[in-house]
Order: sequence, then structure tokens, then C-alpha cells
Amino acid sequence: MADDTDDGAFDGTSDASEITPVGVKLGSTRTVLQYPKDGEIETVRTLTCLATYEDAITGEEKVLYGEQAAQEFPDTVEFMLRSGLPEDDDRAALAGKFFNELVRAQEIPEDSVVVYAIPTIDNDEGLENLTEVIEGSPIGKRLVRSFPESLCGSVPAMGDELEAIDEVFIAVNMGSTNLEACAYRHAEQLEPFSTGAVTGSEVDRRIANAVEEETQGRVNIDLTTAREYKEQHGDFVDFEPFTDVIQQPGGGSHEFTIERSVMDALNEYVDEAVDEIANNFLSELANTHMKPYQIALGKPIALTGGMACIPGIEDVFEERLSEELDRDITVVAADRPDLAAAQGAQRIARRLADNL
Repeated sequence: MADDTDDGAFDGTSDASEITPVGVKLGSTRTVLQYPKDGEIETVRTLTCLATYEDAITGEEKVLYGEQAAQEFPDTVEFMLRSGLPEDDDRAALAGKFFNELVRAQEIPEDSVVVYAIPTIDNDEGLENLTEVIEGSPIGKRLVRSFPESLCGSVPAMGDELEAIDEVFIAVNMGSTNLEACAYRHAEQLEPFSTGAVTGSEVDRRIANAVEEETQGRVNIDLTTAREYKEQHGDFVDFEPFTDVIQQPGGGSHEFTIERSVMDALNEYVDEAVDEIANNFLSELANTHMKPYQIALGKPIALTGGMACIPGIEDVFEERLSEELDRDITVVAADRPDLAAAQGAQRIARRLADNL
């Protein structure tokens, strides 16, 4: 089963007699796991998708997940969390099958503490389904807990351990399906905010439309290609025009160059995100929790989520939010925002395991 695996140093020993602390971010596009293995931190990052097929010899159902499923069965692969949560029983069943296959492939011990990151979404049924997916898996026999995704993602952005848990600060989560924000007071949520009007998925749609316009209608790309353009070429620091080739109907190929489409869409995204945070979230936070609001704006704002991976977006968001609020704002992000929620969840799981 294909996945991306990174190793990092773990400041402690690990043996079979210890409880394994596991961090989980089950995302709409990608899922990330972090857990200790052989004295190192193992990081697994894979597409949140599943494909099934019938064994040609035995007739038994076979299951593939992640990149292998997407590549080998693109016509039938299921991305079951497109909205960010398993919306119904069918989606929950698929998500459970996916997650079970994933954790079994990694051979994560059942004797473990699992902390999983949850989005700030007003969807009780979806959140309950997500809980059932995690609790129904083979891992987490010692303890299963959930924490807000933006809090988990802020942990590695704000220190080497769990400094964020003891702070008063603001987190902004730039995800594929929602823009989320929340003030935290010693891990207590204050005025959680979420909107589906400003999303990474919308950036993909805008890039696809802009490419068609920039090439004067000669090139149409799908949303997967648009997302790849965003992830591979989006760069607020050092963007360079790039060239791609498409096959023409009836044969031949067409080479084209993209100069504006990606960065126009990303700049529009940042402007809209700043407007939502400044004029909706922060204004409401000031009305309801003035003192924490004042304290939090004097501290760094933690930027989390997949869109925070775009090089330079941290500085651009900081500059434009400072201009909008007419005061100096500091923004920080983890080295790998796409891994940060699982990394923060794993650190919390380690603390919980130590206290058992």
C-alpha cells in the first residue's frame, strides 16, 4: 500500500512494554499518522481513499488504500471524506475500512493511546461518525481522545513540546474544505469560527478556470491537476512561470505556459481569508472575550492546515492582516503544516500516556 513515510528523532526510549502514543489527522484529501517506532517518530502520510476489487482466483474482496488505490483504480476509487467528515453510514463504513487497513499495514500496537484531530464544523452526526471510525479501529485500547485540529496543528508551530496548551493565542486553520479560526485560552476554545466560503478546494476551481482563460480556451484541466499546480508551483516568495503539455483530441500535443493563473487564485484566497478573520472572527471575539482578544493579538497567530504549506503565505497573511487591523501582527507556522495536526496530536497522546 503506497504512502509517504518520514522519520524523525524521538526524545525518549520506546520498547514493546510501553504504551504507544499515536497522533491521527483523518483528512478530506490526506491522512497523517505519527507514532514512535524503534526509538524514532514514524510519520505516515497517504491519500484518504479506498478501492476494492475481486481476487481473480479466490473471488474474495481485496482492499487497496491511498496512492496505490488512486493510481490503479482511478475510475472506482472512493474519497469518502470530501466534506471533511463521514457524512452518513455508508461514508463512515468506508472510512472505517480505510482506517483499519491503514493502521494494520503500519502494525501499530493495540496497546496505545490515540489522539485524533477534529475540524471545527457544526456537524454532530459527522463528528460522531468520525469518533466511531477511530474507536472502532484495532488501536487505542488504552485511551482515545479528540482535540480541535487547529489546536493540534498549533502545537508544533509554537514550541518543541506542548507550550501552546498553556498559552492564550489565536489559531487559523487553512484547510481544503473550510477556513477555521479559534482563540485558545489554556486549550479552552473561545469563539470557534468556521466558513466554507474560503477554501483550498475553491482555489483549485479558480485555478482551473483561470488556466482556461489564460490559454484563451485552448486548455482545460481537471481539479486534480489544478491542485497539483497549486501544490507544486504556488509560491509567494519565488513563483516562476511553468510549462505543461496536454494531448490534443485526435493526436498531437499542445505546450502551454502558465504565468498568472496559480498566483492570482492564491492572492484572492489570502485576501478573502484576511477579510473573514479580521471582520467576522476577530470582531466577534472582541465583542465576547475582550481581554483574551487583547492578549492573543499580542502573541503570534498560529497558521495551520494544508494551504499553510504554500511558501511565503505565512508572511503575506501577516502583512495583509496587519494592514487590515492597522496594527502589527505576528504569524507563525510549523515547518510542515501538512503534518502538524498529527504531530501535535501525537505529543498530546504522549502526555496522556505518561499520565496513565
